[in-house]
Amino acid sequence: MKREHAPLKSLDQALAELMAFAVPLKGSVQLDTFDADGRVLAQDLVSELHVPPQDNSSMDGYALRCVDVASVGGRLTVTQRIPAGTSGVPVEPGSAARIFTGAPIPPGADAVVMQEDCEVLSAPHDAAVHEQVRILVLPQPGQWIRRAGEDVARGTVVLHRGTRLSPAELGLAASIGLDQLPVLRTPRVALFSTGDELVMPGTILPQQMKAGAIYNSNRYFLRALLKRLGCEVSDYGIVPDQREATEQAMRAASLGHDLILTSGGVSVGEEDHVKAAVQALGELNLWQIAIKPGKPFAYGRVGQAHFIGLPGNPVSSFVTFLLLVRPFLLKLQGVGSIVPFTQSLPAHFKWPRADRRREFLRVRRNEAGGLDLFANQSSGVLTSAVWGDGLVDNPPGQRIAHGDCVEFISFAELLA
Repeated sequence: MKREHAPLKSLDQALAELMAFAVPLKGSVQLDTFDADGRVLAQDLVSELHVPPQDNSSMDGYALRCVDVASVGGRLTVTQRIPAGTSGVPVEPGSAARIFTGAPIPPGADAVVMQEDCEVLSAPHDAAVHEQVRILVLPQPGQWIRRAGEDVARGTVVLHRGTRLSPAELGLAASIGLDQLPVLRTPRVALFSTGDELVMPGTILPQQMKAGAIYNSNRYFLRALLKRLGCEVSDYGIVPDQREATEQAMRAASLGHDLILTSGGVSVGEEDHVKAAVQALGELNLWQIAIKPGKPFAYGRVGQAHFIGLPGNPVSSFVTFLLLVRPFLLKLQGVGSIVPFTQSLPAHFKWPRADRRREFLRVRRNEAGGLDLFANQSSGVLTSAVWGDGLVDNPPGQRIAHGDCVEFISFAELLA
């Protein structure tokens, strides 16, 4: 009698279930603002001041009263000089203040005329007589003045809890006077690979490799991806294709870690022991999803640690990390928005063979504004991920004709 297999979960179903399991971690620390790039805010940041703190000039020029310049060519007496970091005295009728970018607007002035629109007239030799300036344009009230609080108003939330900090956010935090930031703690991840065929670069020369052996590339890019997401990584190396060794590694990795991330051993072969080890030590909640590459993906728990098992083929491992592990880890860190931006671009290739699974094709943008396809879409060809700059998200059963609009996800978006 033929055995019935349950239908594979869709990527959307799998991601929804995965996100339901990803409860944000507890605990936060104070970090120097200089060191907080990539970390996630643990609380809202509220400004205690206006930014800028007072009206200031956005140009080098002359601060004046518009009423004093009734026509082009009017002359004003320059009675003061205001560099940034100083303050001036009130502007009297018929006078102007030499002012520099960032300097506070003196009382009475209602406009700044940039120096290119002014003509400085030579002052008399008598030092008691002020310099004069001719105004070559008719000034408008408010021109070249940055208003107090136009960037940030006192009392407003400038950054919300769950914001993943980038250089721009760090600059904004500094602009309201914060040299320390409250950030959520980062996930502790135990990483290991399985496979007797794996060897580490540097341990054996290429010409001395035995038949069937391959270098462990997954360990390098997975560790780098975890580091980019701010994770603390414990590298458990390569675990032999043995049930007992796999369980022993799982048991050790479950202690003191938030996530166990493995590569390989989650398929259906006789030497794939990861699935059985997870089921023996904990529970397996998700196994196999309808995407290509990346079908043999698994999620479960071992002790208090989450478990995610990635396929052994490098492209499958790389793609499933970006699509599933990345958002999972971001949610663990309390990030509010985890949906990657996609854009519709024309395919400058043909894809005549539709698959029952949702496909993620390695492509790159060309100078004509379209997408070129890497010729070999095998899940073992890691050069496709280096050559390409993103993925085409192709729905199940969908053929692609030259010129069709397809959904493109940039690697820059997924690797940020």
